[in-house]
Amino acid sequence: MNSPESRPSAGPVEDLPAVAPQLRALRRRASLTLEAAARAAGLSPAHLSRLETGQRQPSLPMLLALARIYGTTVSELLGETVAGQDAIVRTGDMEPTRAGGWTYWQTGAPGRGMQALKVHVPHGSQGDIVRVHPGEEWLYILKGRLRLRLGDTAHLLAPGDSAHFDSLTPHRIAAEDPDGVELLFVHTLLQSPTAALCLGPLTGEMP
Repeated sequence: MNSPESRPSAGPVEDLPAVAPQLRALRRRASLTLEAAARAAGLSPAHLSRLETGQRQPSLPMLLALARIYGTTVSELLGETVAGQDAIVRTGDMEPTRAGGWTYWQTGAPGRGMQALKVHVPHGSQGDIVRVHPGEEWLYILKGRLRLRLGDTAHLLAPGDSAHFDSLTPHRIAAEDPDGVELLFVHTLLQSPTAALCLGPLTGEMP
């Protein structure tokens, strides 16, 4: 059984902005030791240290995990800025970012109580990672089909379908079609940066 950190990062390091300075600064802002943050994210301290020093590239699920733990957004981890607290985010301001094979667009403003993303998940990417964390998630399928596992139940979602669930339910997602799946994704941000989060593979195949 492989842990999330044992899987090779997809794509070259230059696919992502430099995240190392933000990762370390935000961990310290959250008053978390390297060991405590790594444990909450299901990583080893050595692996988190390599992320903070730029020796390894984090995947998008890993960035989402760290953002929740630090009580911030993926955009802040990446050092991205969206002007002000405007209610409107224009399409021209939504720059695509690649992480671990996923592509996402920041579709909400920073500093809010939830984070909104448009995400493209390629086929065969991250389908074996199970997530368990406080909060809620909502997703809406735009294109392609999504295989969603909630607890012991598997669901196949088509364009126009949506799901809204408690994130403490073990869950994982995978693209059903070779062209991947495109979806809108909204999740609540943790107010407590020390809230527990577990990432890990699930034994067996998704039906």
